[in-house]
Amino acid sequence: MGIAVANYSLNFAREMYEGATEAAGHAGGVDFKVVGPPNTDGPAEQQLFQNLTVTHRDGIVLENLDPPIFTRPAAQAVSRGIPIVALDTAPTDGSKVEFYVGNDNYELGALLAAETVKRLGKDAKGTVVLGVPNPGTPVLDSRANGVKEGLAKLAPGIRVLGPFQTYSDPAQSYAAWQSQVNANPNALAFLGVGDADSYNLARLKEQRKGRYLTAGFDVDPKTLQAVKKGTNFVAIDPEHFLKGYVSTSVLITSVRDDGGKLPKGWFKTPGLVIDKGNIDQILQRQKSPQEAYKWYKPQLDKLLADPKAGIRPLKEAR
Repeated sequence: MGIAVANYSLNFAREMYEGATEAAGHAGGVDFKVVGPPNTDGPAEQQLFQNLTVTHRDGIVLENLDPPIFTRPAAQAVSRGIPIVALDTAPTDGSKVEFYVGNDNYELGALLAAETVKRLGKDAKGTVVLGVPNPGTPVLDSRANGVKEGLAKLAPGIRVLGPFQTYSDPAQSYAAWQSQVNANPNALAFLGVGDADSYNLARLKEQRKGRYLTAGFDVDPKTLQAVKKGTNFVAIDPEHFLKGYVSTSVLITSVRDDGGKLPKGWFKTPGLVIDKGNIDQILQRQKSPQEAYKWYKPQLDKLLADPKAGIRPLKEAR
């Protein structure tokens, strides 16, 4: 079995494949392979995924940031009898993939909006600049919509600029945010919905001694340090390790106990607000995959006790 991820080097993907690898290790007797390009490159990942369908055909977890180009390869794999679980990005119509493990990303975006309004106040007036690394990626667009609509509802005096493209590549992301900070020196806050957004916003704020708010997503070590220092007021954690573990555990159980017949629908997974109140616990959790598993175990036990219990229709995924 194996997992294909969009970017082998960025933290969000590492969290997912470490969770997946941990699940395979706990199950025992699974030859488990992780593949993904070193940079976000849809066609390169597509080729790696197709290779995986030849070498590790007992079951594959697929995470990607360019769903349309995986429609045909996924459908071909399913037609050949390979169980495929979509992870983090909902499968497209026509992919024949019917089981998806992921967050309600709109809900996570709304959570970031609520945390922002807690700091700015519901009567705040001014602009908030919003960034999305890969416009057109449903997961990220849903987060951005959640932020934008959440702010409009909770603090009508705030005008959201964007979302602007801020790229997943760390260097490109830094340059994009630099441009936005230069163009909007009086903004109340800069918010990003991707991995590199969080720590690049913190870096810029520290360099410029900015008085504006900054926050974003994911648990890159630099992001967690920014929360610990108070540079970023929160990080929204989609709990990628948990998703990787759940998707792989359900896949293995389905293959071993149910002839490869996966559940059908959206297995919604939770998310978490990381702030000064829980940052030390999270830093401990992030020390190793083993520490992460120990921290997540109560949640995992509950979620995996009956995987079909909370499944929603795929069409509701966002």
